Amino acid sequence: MAPYLNDTFPNLQGSTQDQPDFDLYEYLGSSWGIVFAHPGDFTPVCTTELGKAAELQIQFKNRGVKLCGFSCNTPASHRRWIRDIEYSMGHRVEFPLFCDPTRKCAAMLGILDLTRSDVEGLPLTVRGVFVIKPDKTVAMMMAYPHTSGRNFDELLRIVNAMMLTEAHSIATPVNWQRGDDVIVSCDLDNEEAKLQYGAVSLYFSR
Repeated sequence: MAPYLNDTFPNLQGSTQDQPDFDLYEYLGSSWGIVFAHPGDFTPVCTTELGKAAELQIQFKNRGVKLCGFSCNTPASHRRWIRDIEYSMGHRVEFPLFCDPTRKCAAMLGILDLTRSDVEGLPLTVRGVFVIKPDKTVAMMMAYPHTSGRNFDELLRIVNAMMLTEAHSIATPVNWQRGDDVIVSCDLDNEEAKLQYGAVSLYFSR
């Protein structure tokens, strides 16, 4: 059954581009993680996505977030593609790309697109994204169609927001960015909010 919010994310075990015995839980350790699937190696949109992820990988690392790509290709294909990404996008992928040529893990995650297939007639994956908390539960998930590349700046933004709300009794409003105002949780009354956060603005609605 595909995981939903707050479910435990399955432990991916298998091969990556350079590791035959990869274990996702072992790789993540106590860090946050992002597993993102792409339809296929060498495809133009996926190449731009992986190039952007490689460009931002140090920013994710600085936040304590580990990246893991995912597709239904082989380790050899991944290794060739990584060289192509570096040549075309100017950034080298330093994170694992999980290999799922049998589609077993993709089916388990519910990310197969049965309307699109590779040259062998096997289904490709959608652009699925799972943000995983240190306890291995799903903090956020979304899926993009094959025609539209993901916004990795938005992934950074939502990671910032979720880490903040995980640590404090707050919520973040629309389009929130680091340094913007936040919303104090309704679990706190006015006095508790002032005690915990100092001066707060009070808004009332009917």
